[in-house]
Amino acid sequence: MKKTAKAAGPAHDHEHCIEDALAAAERLCAARKLRFTPLRRRVLELVWSGHKPVGAYALLDSLRDEDLGSAPPTVYRALDFLIEHGLIHRIERMNAFVGCSHPGEAHRGFFLICTECGNAEELDGEGLADSIGASAARRGFAPREMTLEVTGVCGGCRKN
Repeated sequence: MKKTAKAAGPAHDHEHCIEDALAAAERLCAARKLRFTPLRRRVLELVWSGHKPVGAYALLDSLRDEDLGSAPPTVYRALDFLIEHGLIHRIERMNAFVGCSHPGEAHRGFFLICTECGNAEELDGEGLADSIGASAARRGFAPREMTLEVTGVCGGCRKN
């Protein structure tokens, strides 16, 4: 079974998430002979700085004082690179980005998004993808991309 992203809890060491994401990105880029530029690295680090999806303009604000090229087109190109190579996902309903817990692996994006705290948790949904694909095929439909975003209240917020 694939690893799923962990929601942040009271004993959660988020620095470990960031370190793991950066190390995975470095390995993937080296294996594919891709440039993991300082800007791409910093954008990935900022996306992973929390479990809440982060918007492009929030990233721009964070990069404003850094000398990495914080113009909107530059940041969008970095985001496009990270998406294309499976390092982050775009949460459509929020127009925001979240780190991928299966970097570089071909998989579908399925997310639980808490409406209270804003955290997003990526799920292993291959069985769900197969079921949706089979239902679509029975109707003659050939899906190309599939992302499922489920909103609700996470376990941590339900306890509060």
